[in-house]
Amino acid sequence: MTVWTLQGMEPAHFIAWAALLGLLAGSFINVVAHRLPIMLKRQWRRTAQEILELPPTSSARFDLWLPGSHCPLCKHVIRAWENVPVLSYLALNGRCRGCKGRISVRYPLVEMASTLLSMAIAWRFGPSEQALFALLLTWCLLTLSLIDADQQLLPDVLVLPAVWLGLIVNAGNVFAPLGDALWGAVLGYLSLWTVYWAFKLLTGKEGLGYGDFKLMALIGAWGGWQVLPLTLLLSSVAGTFIGLCLIGLRRHAMGAAMPFGPYLAIAGWIAVLWGDEIPPSYMQLLGFQ
Repeated sequence: MTVWTLQGMEPAHFIAWAALLGLLAGSFINVVAHRLPIMLKRQWRRTAQEILELPPTSSARFDLWLPGSHCPLCKHVIRAWENVPVLSYLALNGRCRGCKGRISVRYPLVEMASTLLSMAIAWRFGPSEQALFALLLTWCLLTLSLIDADQQLLPDVLVLPAVWLGLIVNAGNVFAPLGDALWGAVLGYLSLWTVYWAFKLLTGKEGLGYGDFKLMALIGAWGGWQVLPLTLLLSSVAGTFIGLCLIGLRRHAMGAAMPFGPYLAIAGWIAVLWGDEIPPSYMQLLGFQ
C-alpha cells in the first residue's frame, strides 16, 4: 500500500485495516516468540559442537516456517482453518481438535493485544507513513517483551536491526530529528550501562542484562534522546510496582532475577508514540522540564 493511497483513505477504514493487519501480525508474533529462542539455542549448540569438534545432535530443520504448526501433546498438524487468529481458538473452545488438550490462552491474548495496539496506532497517527513505521515498532516491542518474559533474553537478531531501522526512519524526521535519534541511541545505551556498572561495583551483582542496554538504545533511536527520561521513569515505576505485587502474591521470590525488558518496551512505546500527550505539568513536577 503506497503512501499516497494511505493519505486518501478514510480514518475509520484505516483503523479497520490496521486491526486486520495487527491480528495477522499477532499470530506471527506468537510463532516468533516461541521459535526464535529455540532456534538461537540450537545455533549456539551447533557452534559449540563445531568448536569442540563434536558430532551434531540433530539435523532436522527448525525455523519460523518448518516444521508446520502442530499440537505439542499429540503432534496433530494444525490445518489452515484451525489457525485463524482468535476465531479458531473460539471455534475449538480452546482445545486441540486431535487430543482435546488445552490450548494456551496466551495465543489469542497476544493476537488481541497486537490488534488493539495496532488500532491505537491507526487512531493516533491516522493514514500516514508515520503510522506504518509505528506499527513496525509496536510489533517489534511486543515480540521482544514476550521473549524476555519467557526466556530473559532480548535477541540481538531483533534488537540491533530495529536500532538501525529507527535511525533510518528518523533520517526523514519521522519521529525525531536524526541528530536527536543518534544521541538517543548513544545515551540510551550508556544510561543503563552506567546503572549496570554502578550497581555491580556497589553490590557485586548484575542488576541488568546487556540486552536492556540495547533495548534502551532502540527506544532512543526511534524517539530521540528526549524520550529517555520518561522511559526510565515509567519502566522503573512499573517494574517496582509489579515486582512488589508478584512478591506479595508469592509469584516471585525476593532477590530472584526478573526481566526488565517488558517494562522498558511498554514505557518506551508510550514515550516514543504518546509522550507529547503527557501534560507538561507532570513532567515539570518530576523535574524533567
